[in-house]
Amino acid sequence: MKLKKMLVALLATCLLPVAAFSQTNAAAADQTAVAAQPATVADTNAAAVPQPAAVADTNAAPASAPVSVVAAAQPAAAADTNAAPAASATAAAPATPTIPLIQFQDVPLTTAIEALARQANINYLLDPKIGFGQPDANGQIKAEPNLSIRWENIPAQHALEALLSNYGLQLVEDTKTKIYRISTKDPAALPTLVTRVIQLKYASTTNMMDSIAGALTDKRSRVIPDNRTSQLIVVATDPEQAAVDTLVDQLDTPTKQVLIETRLVEISSNPTSTKGIDWSGTLAAQNVSFGNNSTYLVQPTPPTTTVGAGGATVTTPGQAGIVNGILANPQVIGSTIGGFGKQWFLNADGAHAVLSFMNASADAQVMSTPRVVTLDNETATISVQRTYPILQTTAGTQGSPGGSSISYSNVGTVLLVTPRISANNTIRLKVTPTVATFFGYAQLTAQGATSQAPQFDTRTMDTQVLIPNANTLVMGGLVDDNPGETSTKVPILGDIPFLGAAFRSESKAADKKNLLIFITPTILEDTDFHPTTTDFLNAQPQTRKEVLDPNSVWDSSKPHNWADPSNTDPDQKLIDQKATM
Repeated sequence: MKLKKMLVALLATCLLPVAAFSQTNAAAADQTAVAAQPATVADTNAAAVPQPAAVADTNAAPASAPVSVVAAAQPAAAADTNAAPAASATAAAPATPTIPLIQFQDVPLTTAIEALARQANINYLLDPKIGFGQPDANGQIKAEPNLSIRWENIPAQHALEALLSNYGLQLVEDTKTKIYRISTKDPAALPTLVTRVIQLKYASTTNMMDSIAGALTDKRSRVIPDNRTSQLIVVATDPEQAAVDTLVDQLDTPTKQVLIETRLVEISSNPTSTKGIDWSGTLAAQNVSFGNNSTYLVQPTPPTTTVGAGGATVTTPGQAGIVNGILANPQVIGSTIGGFGKQWFLNADGAHAVLSFMNASADAQVMSTPRVVTLDNETATISVQRTYPILQTTAGTQGSPGGSSISYSNVGTVLLVTPRISANNTIRLKVTPTVATFFGYAQLTAQGATSQAPQFDTRTMDTQVLIPNANTLVMGGLVDDNPGETSTKVPILGDIPFLGAAFRSESKAADKKNLLIFITPTILEDTDFHPTTTDFLNAQPQTRKEVLDPNSVWDSSKPHNWADPSNTDPDQKLIDQKATM
C-alpha cells in the first residue's frame, strides 16, 4: 500500500496534469486526475470512469499535487461537453462561474495557461514571438518560467488574464474567428480602450455626463449620451470602466419624491361708510354762460316785395323765426327775447345736491387646496391665477395706420416650492410665493392720444426653512391694507354749528386683504403607491348608430341610380364605412 502511494506521488510529479474538466479514460488507471466536478457536471465519453468530487489524493502529501483546480458545480445542461477537446470549440462561451480553488505548484507557464483556458472555454493561440524554448537575439535559449499560485473564488477568465498580465502577456480576441491570441505586451503602448453601453435606470443622461466625465483620466476616453434610450456609451480603459461602474452604482439610484400639500386662504374685507350732503354737483363746477349769439330752430326771413299783374306791387311781411329750444330750458335764469334780430340770454347748470347716509361692507374668503408630487431637489409650481385682458393701442404714423390688440396677463397667486431631503428625513424647503392683484387704471398719453393702462400690485416673499417630515409650515404677512377717507364741505356754511351738517359730507373705506399659506411636505415611500385596475385598454369600440342614410331614396339629395341599387361604386363604399367611437 505504501509502495502504491509513493508510485502515485512520483507519477503526479513527473507528468503534466491537465485542467479539471479533462476527459478521463478508464484504461489509463495510472493517470492522476487534476480536478473533477460532480458527476452531474462533467459529461465524459462512454469509456470514461466517473471520478469522485475530491480529486487530489488525500493520503498523499499536499506538495505532490502540482495542479489543483476545483470548479463550482453547474447544471448538467450548462457543461455538456462532447468527446472533442475544448480547443476545438468555434465560439467563446459566456463568462464562467466563480471557481472555489485554483492551485498550481511549480508548473510551467504554458501548462497553467492551458488549464485556465479550458476552464474559461477559451480557444487560444500562442504568439510565436513569445519564444519559450527558442534562442533569443543573443543566442540564449529562452527558458519557460514555472509558477506556483493558489487562488480562491475567482472566475477562470479573470485568473487567466491576471496570470498573463503578471508575465507581460495579453489576451486579444479576434472578433471574427472568436479565437484569442496570447501575445507580448508593448511597454510603450497605451492602454486599450473598451467600449461599453451602460443602461441608466433612474438618473438622466444629462446629469450623469458630468459625473462620469470627471472619473475619466485618459484624454482618449469619452462619454456619449443617448437620450432616447437613457443609455451612456463609455469609451475608456479597463480601470476607468471599473471606476465608472462604481460611480454609476452609487449615483443611479431611485430619487425620493415629496408630496406638497398647500392651502391658500385669502381673506378680504371692504367696509365703506358715506354720510352727509354733497354739494359737489352744484358748487364744484357750475358752468355759467352769457351771450347774444343764440341759434334758431327756424331762421327768420326779411319782408319781400313783388310786382304783380298790371304793375301792382305786393309786399310780403317777414318772419321773426323760432329761437332754439335752449331758451326754453328751465336752467335759464333770464332772457331778452323781443323784437331783436338776435336774442340775449344767460344760462347755468343749476343746483344739485346728493344726500348720503349709508354703511356697506363686502367680505370674502377664497381658499385653494392644490396638491402636487415632485422629485427631490426639483421645483414644483402651484399657480392659482385669473387671466386679465390688456388693450394695447398703437398710434398711427405716416407710413402705417394705427391699431389695437388685446393681450392677457395672469393675475393671482404663484407658489414655487423646492424640497430637499436631508439624511435624517428632514426637509429643507425653498418657498417663493408671489401675489399679484389688479389696482386700477393709469392715464397715459402718447403722440397726443390718451389711453388707459392697467396697474397691478405685486407681493412676493423668498425664504428657506428646515421642517420635519409631514409637518405644516404657515406663512403670513402678505397683507394689502388700503384705507381711504374723502370729505367735502361748503366754505363758511359748513362751519355753522348744527346747520353746517347740511353742507358737509364724508366717505370712508377700508380695503384690506390678507393671504395665509399652509404648506405640508411629506416624503413618499414605495408603499404609498398602489396600482389601479382598469379595463380601458381591453374595451371594445362602440359602433355609432347612423341617423342618416345618404344612399336611400328618402335621405339622398341625388338622383337614385336604379341600375346599381347596391352602390358598387368604390368611392361610395369608402364613404359608407362605419365610424366607431
